[in-house]
Amino acid sequence: MHDAGMAHDTLSARHTMTGISHHRWDELLDNIASLLPAGATSVVIDGPGGQPGTLADRLAATLRAAGRPCVRLAGTTTSAADADRTMVLADGPGWRAARGWDVVIWLRTDAADRGQHPGGEAGASIVIDLHDPAWPVIRRVAAQFARPGPWYIAETRAFFSARAATWDAKFGDDLPAYAAAIAQARIPEHSVVVDVGCGTGRALPALRQAVGPHGAVIAVDVTPEMLRHARTKGRSAHATLILADARHLPFASASADAVFAAGLIMHLLDPEAGLRQLARITRPGGLLILFHPSGRAALAARHGRTLEPDEPLAAVPLQRLTQNTGWRLTTYDDAECRFLAIAARE
Repeated sequence: MHDAGMAHDTLSARHTMTGISHHRWDELLDNIASLLPAGATSVVIDGPGGQPGTLADRLAATLRAAGRPCVRLAGTTTSAADADRTMVLADGPGWRAARGWDVVIWLRTDAADRGQHPGGEAGASIVIDLHDPAWPVIRRVAAQFARPGPWYIAETRAFFSARAATWDAKFGDDLPAYAAAIAQARIPEHSVVVDVGCGTGRALPALRQAVGPHGAVIAVDVTPEMLRHARTKGRSAHATLILADARHLPFASASADAVFAAGLIMHLLDPEAGLRQLARITRPGGLLILFHPSGRAALAARHGRTLEPDEPLAAVPLQRLTQNTGWRLTTYDDAECRFLAIAARE
């Protein structure tokens, strides 16, 4: 486990960070503030080491600067005066266990830390990735707090832009799994296929091979750095690359014969709305291919979390989601080595 004092010093020493890191912290704090409900709201920040207290101090300052009065609780008791304030803000497992909270913010650090705190990430309203104290990112927001706004694209780009340069080096061995899944899907030759959330374009050579020289491959991602690295790898030779949000695709209805999405659904705030958008651009009878080069259990273990039965890609929820959004699920394979689900547009 991290030394608490060291973690606190690392997070506090913002004067040692670059200007870009300063901007990332300011953007994160503004985005957290935008997600908190208006009016009297109680918020607790929990996680390993001294990070929760430091983040709570900074969030309180951000809220006050925006004209939202709040009181910063210390110790483990509250007073009648606290209840009358617009915002009540506390930190640490003691406070988390002491009372009910409107919002629980969990700071995710190393996997070794996660099992040391009661409650942990389970039940958190907002989860923040703090593996790199200079580059924090909001990674998960509970549905009741995930209101529309620019925060979603900002946090998505912050997460993936920092990883774009090393993405292929870390996951390059996955290319045969992409090719095998695309071959199994049997995308018709001469088709128009859209790779939504294409990242660095690892699927593009296999998709081009599937549709042939007279087909069309279009690759979409919301992070400019991912598309830049796709070009650097020469994958733009296989597809047209487009910077766009998967939730608002810039394509006409029923214009695609197939949609390929690797790891996309787990990053969408509203999977049902996302699947409905993919259905909108797909012609009747067209294909949806949902893929990940690791199975759900292996991926959860890698990130130190427990699989939940109501996750969107679990068998029963995905069956319901596809049925509700205009798809008919035909293949579901959640093996250790990969996840592959194929559906047909109704």
